[in-house]
Amino acid sequence: MSYLEIAKHYDSCFKKFGNSHLGVDWPNYSDAQKRYNVMFDLFSSEKELENISVLDFGCGLGHFLNWMNEYSIEKPKYFGLDINKSFFDFCENNFQNNTFFNKDILVDNDIPTFDYIICNGVFTEKRELTHQEMFDFMTKCLITLWDKTKKGIAFNVMSKFVDWERDDLFHLSLDELGWFLKKSLSKDFVVRYDYGLYEYTIYVYKK
Repeated sequence: MSYLEIAKHYDSCFKKFGNSHLGVDWPNYSDAQKRYNVMFDLFSSEKELENISVLDFGCGLGHFLNWMNEYSIEKPKYFGLDINKSFFDFCENNFQNNTFFNKDILVDNDIPTFDYIICNGVFTEKRELTHQEMFDFMTKCLITLWDKTKKGIAFNVMSKFVDWERDDLFHLSLDELGWFLKKSLSKDFVVRYDYGLYEYTIYVYKK
């Protein structure tokens, strides 16, 4: 279970930087805000947002919920899940009107179903994992989560359209990802390359 090393990395960021964008290893605050906006667009066209449910998978410190509270007049029923106990404890203490789960879904996927699921930053860093190990971790998570969503899922990965790649980040070609999506989830997906970062976000919808 080499992916647990990634969880340890995020735990060390929180211990070092606390409740901040650095505490979840986003190097730039304004770029993190862009990502929340892109994730929100997965379901923003819903006519009655307050009647839909959204799981923030890998919710970290609940910053997406903070973003919605600040920028969205209407927001969905929010749920968070994180494998890190320290993140879970923080969210439980600071967002007492919301429900959070502390689970490794590849070991225990006993969670409810949700209208939408977002995975922001869960698959952008591979740390010491090989490309194949990270790809296997991502695909297993997405297949598991696909059974837990009624309408769609969003996730981001690092782009291959860069001048150079960092060894600790997960740069994934669109061809490799597209074939997986078509085979294992759905051919109905949208690619977001339009928000100025060295990554892209995928929306996958259920018909």
